[in-house]
Amino acid sequence: MSNLDFFCIEDFDFNGKTVAVRVDLNSHVDENLNVIENKRFERYARTIKYLRNKGAKVIVLAHQGRFGETDFISLEQHAKIFSKYVGAEVKFIPETISEKTKYEIKQMKEGDVILLNNVRFLKDETEKKSIEEHASSSLVRFLSPLIDYYVLDAFSVAHRSQASIVGFATVKPTIAGIVFIDEYKSIKKALEMTLGVNTWVMGGAKIDDCIKVLKHLFEHKPDAIERVLTGGLLSNLFLYALGYEIGSGSLSILRYKGHLKLLDDAKNLITKYSKEIILPEDVAIEKDGNRVEVDIDDVPENATILDVSTKTIEKYKEIIAGSRTVVVKGPLGMYEKKGFEKGTKEIFKLLSTFDGYSLVGGGDTSLAMETLGFSEKDFSYVSISGGAMITFLSGRKMPGLEALRLSYQKFKDLI
Repeated sequence: MSNLDFFCIEDFDFNGKTVAVRVDLNSHVDENLNVIENKRFERYARTIKYLRNKGAKVIVLAHQGRFGETDFISLEQHAKIFSKYVGAEVKFIPETISEKTKYEIKQMKEGDVILLNNVRFLKDETEKKSIEEHASSSLVRFLSPLIDYYVLDAFSVAHRSQASIVGFATVKPTIAGIVFIDEYKSIKKALEMTLGVNTWVMGGAKIDDCIKVLKHLFEHKPDAIERVLTGGLLSNLFLYALGYEIGSGSLSILRYKGHLKLLDDAKNLITKYSKEIILPEDVAIEKDGNRVEVDIDDVPENATILDVSTKTIEKYKEIIAGSRTVVVKGPLGMYEKKGFEKGTKEIFKLLSTFDGYSLVGGGDTSLAMETLGFSEKDFSYVSISGGAMITFLSGRKMPGLEALRLSYQKFKDLI
């Protein structure tokens, strides 16, 4: 038994048992909707291998994209990629809930692994409900009679109250998996460092979680957020909120992604915490296929901001060099576009020789790290969580953690 207040995977004997495992295989896709391999497949394969070696029949649950977005696709490609890392066939089941799916589960033998289709295809998966309410969701009703245990391995989605994350807690023993425990302990370590986190680097394309967490941190844990170095769409939103010209291209991206609804929150934050939130002084745009650096006051009306620039990079590096703990969530620019990787690469390069605790997190950030030639060994810990990582660090409630604790209280007599 671990010293945690929830079940861990080592607490149970899985021999001959049917175990459902919630992982997070959510991946970038290219323009042809081909799934791009990433660290998540390798990490979660550890848990699947462990369960197979213990004699379990393993049902894998995962999601891809969000409803209405172009990457909201089936998990057929994921099954083929995952098979390579698991070292055995991960059989893809096209229907998440059906009589055929039930038949396939009942036919499983010890060591078999199947992957059900995208759980977000189920309309009630993402409905806003409590843990108890999600227990009556279609997925839980369908799957719970067919399994012995439920393993929550996806720390990266534990900040969301969704059926496949919290719904099984009161119905079946819900257990933290190998990846979940690694993420939990390593992210928690950043909080336990002397005086905690004091420098955050926030960028990337997913900024709704960033805004929520910044609001919470500044209001409830101001000692843990001395400075926020911004880039990507987050800095664009803040700059726009202050009345800066960010270019029609940048504005259209914010509008397309629905981030303009965060404008009031962004304006309140940047106005109230102007000393703590550091914005770029200069940025990089594209002109005639080349990188062009301009001061933030001189962004052309028809431009798209693609990276932070030299003065900003040097300022950020100076701040990081004097930090104790640095958390990075999201790249600072469009690193995948040649010529616009500079900001992200320079920060990674500095952190690779950093003496403090460096916590790098998020799918975008991990992919940027690999693309730009860095490895996990270059940082204290590379998390595959983004929004969940910063939510946990901010002290906000994590429905997935609450579900694990609730399940432990209900089923602790089993061990």
